[in-house]
Amino acid sequence: MRVLFAGTPEPAVASLRALQASDHQVVAVLTRPDAPAGRGGRLVASPVAQAGRGLGLPVLQPASVRTEEFLAQLRALDVDAVAVVAYGALIPARLLTIPRHGWINLHFSLLPAWRGAAPVQAAIKSGDDVTGVSTFLIEQGLDTGPVYGTVTEPIGPRDTAGALLARLAESGSRLLVATMDGIADGALTPRPQPTEGISHAGKVTPAEARVDFAAPALAVDRLIRSVTPEPGAWVPSRWGRLGLGPVAPIADPPGPVAPGEMAVGKRDVLVGTGSGAVRLGTVQPAGKRPMPATDWARGARPAPGERLGAGSGGE
Repeated sequence: MRVLFAGTPEPAVASLRALQASDHQVVAVLTRPDAPAGRGGRLVASPVAQAGRGLGLPVLQPASVRTEEFLAQLRALDVDAVAVVAYGALIPARLLTIPRHGWINLHFSLLPAWRGAAPVQAAIKSGDDVTGVSTFLIEQGLDTGPVYGTVTEPIGPRDTAGALLARLAESGSRLLVATMDGIADGALTPRPQPTEGISHAGKVTPAEARVDFAAPALAVDRLIRSVTPEPGAWVPSRWGRLGLGPVAPIADPPGPVAPGEMAVGKRDVLVGTGSGAVRLGTVQPAGKRPMPATDWARGARPAPGERLGAGSGGE
């Protein structure tokens, strides 16, 4: 089939490369416009734009897909289908019927669970044991279209969102190609999603990545892993805003520690929670690189009984 590939972030690149290596013809890439990055705000092309150009493909970067100009471009491409992986914008209804087989989306959850922008983060934060990927036909509702296929993936007890998403990107790329194969030969028909088990996962804001040590240790652990690497867990303190890497729950700390209270030892830094404690992994002071928690504590010298979660370092 003639395929237009629509995607933007790094996890979509595996699917682009898999489609380009398949029997289907990727005629162009649709991605978001270059965006500011880093302290200097220099405009940087999306990972999919960079990969598309590396493959020698035309790259389309409209500010909006709602314009007459893009409508004309889509019609001129004469594609059989549009493959979508985290493109980052809603598709208007009048575009959905232009490709012969519609717009086929790869979504990083087992639909109808975790519809929305951040399904991987939501699955980890909620303590799900299993997640996966789904391919479905885009319709007007948000991730509500009929499903072509799914692949499951276990969530490990130490999985971060970044590590899990990397695995799903690979398994999803294979599912997307298989879905396109099935559509091309007429062997695959999408099935409506179940009406039960629906959940939603909105985009995670930096404010929602703030760690509350009054929560149970397991909840603190899940939250931090769910926002690693993006947008990144953090906590206010008298040293300013501190970024936190994944932690390890400690059910029976050597001594009582109140929520947020630090217990600094030679080999580890424990922080009390609403139930038990957690061992800090890495700490990132503002403007600096992440460092082992013990290295940070040697320089910061927290006072006995001092707590994280108070002081400066707002949202």
